Amino acid sequence: MPFANWISVLILPLTLMCVSGTGWARDSVGVSATAPAYIWDGPRDGPPALPGKRISFIGQDMRNGGISSVYRSLYLAALELGWTLDVYDGKGDVRLFRSLLKDGLTQRLDGVVLAGIDIDDEFQDLVSLAQKKAVVLVGWHAGTMPGASKQLFVNITTHYEQVARKAAELLVETGGAAKGIIILNDKRFKIANAKTAVMKEVISNCRLCSLLAVENIEIGNVNLEIPAAVHRWNLQFGSRWTHTLAINDAYFDAMNIPLMSEGRRDIVNIAAGDGSYIALNRIKSGKSQQLATIAEPLGIQGWQLADELNRAFSGSAPSGYVSSPIVVTSRLLSQLKGADIDTLSNFKEYYRQIWFARAKTDLGQPRVR
Repeated sequence: MPFANWISVLILPLTLMCVSGTGWARDSVGVSATAPAYIWDGPRDGPPALPGKRISFIGQDMRNGGISSVYRSLYLAALELGWTLDVYDGKGDVRLFRSLLKDGLTQRLDGVVLAGIDIDDEFQDLVSLAQKKAVVLVGWHAGTMPGASKQLFVNITTHYEQVARKAAELLVETGGAAKGIIILNDKRFKIANAKTAVMKEVISNCRLCSLLAVENIEIGNVNLEIPAAVHRWNLQFGSRWTHTLAINDAYFDAMNIPLMSEGRRDIVNIAAGDGSYIALNRIKSGKSQQLATIAEPLGIQGWQLADELNRAFSGSAPSGYVSSPIVVTSRLLSQLKGADIDTLSNFKEYYRQIWFARAKTDLGQPRVR
């Protein structure tokens, strides 16, 4: 096959807890105090579906829960649109990612989704090639800011500042004792560095907070590096270390067992993204030391990727929609009683209404299937 490392990704029912963040009543720690209510704040108009398109999804690392989850959501939307969707794994290697994109642009593609990697001037040669071949490039977390850029028709992400600020403020609001904090970053990514800067700023304004360290660990290396890092932090900081903030849930995928081995069941962990399926199950169980994740609305964002591509194919402008993150805790997940927030938001019906010109109906009320 022209793409040397095409992979098969198991397509599971989309059960991700996702929400735009509009219309939520919040209690003192930023989660819903009652059963969540939702009002759709995304697009309501746009071009009808153009079937028969071929799309490639290139993930920076398909082990990343956010990337694989938004892919699954896009897959479901592509099924409804009658599109062919291929998926490729960059395996955390920028050179491989470039090679996949370059090889893909030799194929007969209509669009490419670039997920989880900064598309900056380093990629300008490939961006120019895509433009020459009239291949639409859209991104998911492919830059710091949402919206159109000179490289992409549109980049889909929440506002990083909201995500980082919600995570750090939740930490500040948990209890009144002194807090010693370690921030986990992956400095390869601009958005990760930007999140880290916001979290540092919030912590600096907290009288009871001390920033112990900012650690750089690549997301793809968490299973290798986190156990030794936990041991080192415990030796270095001891009881002064009380909280961990991370720019992604993946860090906490690897942290629970090392913390238990060190006898540190007191550590509280909060992730500033992305709300992966694994993290949500971990939080819901109540057996994890991860208190919360600031979730990207991954279900919504997957369908938005499809909608933005369809707009580009139709010669329309991007929708301008930017979804909002939501603080997800075990309390919120228990209030949902098994219902997925993306189902409650009813976003699929709004996109179907746009794509297939269905009669306008009142879709504003939450609905449980």
